[in-house]
Amino acid sequence: MSSASLPTTLGALRRSRRFSEEAVRGRSVKDEIRENLIARLREGKPIFSGIVGFDDTVIPQIVNALLSRHNFILLGLRGQAKSRILRQVTDLLDPELPCIEGTEIHDDPYAPLSRQGRMIVAEKGDDTPIAYRTPEQRYVEKLATPDVTIADMIGDLDPIKAAREAHDLSDELTIHFGLLPRANRGVFAINELPDLMGKIQVGLFNIMQEGDVQIKGYPIRLPLDVLLMFTANPEDYTARGKIITPLKDRIGSEIRTHYPLTIEYAIEITAQEAWKDRGGSSEQVYIPKYIGEIVETIAFVAREDKKIDNRSGVSQRLPISCMENVLSNAERRAFATGEELVVPRVADIHASLPSITGKFELEYEGELRGADHVALELIRSAVAQVYDDYFSDADMSQIVQWFEMGGALKLGEAASAPEVVAQLRQIQGLLETAEAVVDTHKKSDEVLASAGEFLLDGLYAHRRISRNEELGYTAEIRKRKAAESVEVPAEPMRPSYN
Repeated sequence: MSSASLPTTLGALRRSRRFSEEAVRGRSVKDEIRENLIARLREGKPIFSGIVGFDDTVIPQIVNALLSRHNFILLGLRGQAKSRILRQVTDLLDPELPCIEGTEIHDDPYAPLSRQGRMIVAEKGDDTPIAYRTPEQRYVEKLATPDVTIADMIGDLDPIKAAREAHDLSDELTIHFGLLPRANRGVFAINELPDLMGKIQVGLFNIMQEGDVQIKGYPIRLPLDVLLMFTANPEDYTARGKIITPLKDRIGSEIRTHYPLTIEYAIEITAQEAWKDRGGSSEQVYIPKYIGEIVETIAFVAREDKKIDNRSGVSQRLPISCMENVLSNAERRAFATGEELVVPRVADIHASLPSITGKFELEYEGELRGADHVALELIRSAVAQVYDDYFSDADMSQIVQWFEMGGALKLGEAASAPEVVAQLRQIQGLLETAEAVVDTHKKSDEVLASAGEFLLDGLYAHRRISRNEELGYTAEIRKRKAAESVEVPAEPMRPSYN
């Protein structure tokens, strides 16, 4: 039904087939969402778009909560798509919702909740003007912070309104409604629920359970029609004193989110979210598969690293931001060297350190070492893991021997692909071995340079060769020092990256 053909008065609304009192009376927002969800399930349509890796875990639980008409909470660490899920619940609302025009809490024309709405209907009858709200307008979201007040969330008395309209302060018409009443007949989401002060949590509890609240000592009945959704960090949610027990008890479903369970899911998320379409330049962009796997593996390794505070989580935004920085560094090199094909190298991942260090919180040991050092260790571990997937069965003895015989190879981050390939050809068998990770349709110098550097960095990650700022890749430091009969440290020195 087009907006032009929608009923504009209460009388026309009563006569309409779609919005007649018989068709909609008693239908709550939770009923509305349930009916539209059932229709989607029967048609086999996806419930949420752009949510990857939750099909067998989180989404079925959310569907069950909505079918049960539950208020629910998503428990998860940062970067687990909680807010995106909540915002997409509005897709299950009707395209239009009729309400009394001009009312603050968008009253149902057939059953006005506010005194203002009742007065309008009593005065104008069938001529009561009708407005319509879209699903987006019916969604209200609030980030819980310690400074949020009852006035923000529920409402407060407005003395200016009372004086202007000559109302007594105890009159309901003097109330300035807060966010929750203004979400009436819609969806209200609160992020980080435990950060709300206790008295505000009590206010939420009263509305959910009793439908009433006290504003400045005046009891007000507010049996709101609203779906309440929350998010929280699991540790905060279960901590004593963070959330009042009666409120927790009245949240129908508690659903745990999680980070991607596989590298494949993580790559799909990053491919969806990262800005890879660099349409402003004429250069083509080709991202080798192993580069994407290394970027994702950094996050997986970080989530298991004891030097990183896993209670705050390692957001999926880490690989997304990292991949964007990797591409930008590869672009910068391509612009400078005049290369037509932009191909990231492992060196570009090292150059993306600023997009990694801000995405995790450090434990005491990590603080002692520093964020940059921890990030470099993560990259090294990620390269080692991905290298094993490609070269675990390859014979690298000839390449390692070249370095042990005194060979050194310094690959500058800004060096052009032909220059890098020319240097790699010095090592017999290196490029032939590296071609195992190269797409047969992409055998350009840019791709070969990236593959060859990946192989060398994998050997370095496994400590079969060494690397330093002065010489670049060389023989593994302990073997080199042993040949010179010099005592060596137990661990190799921290490398410096060009």
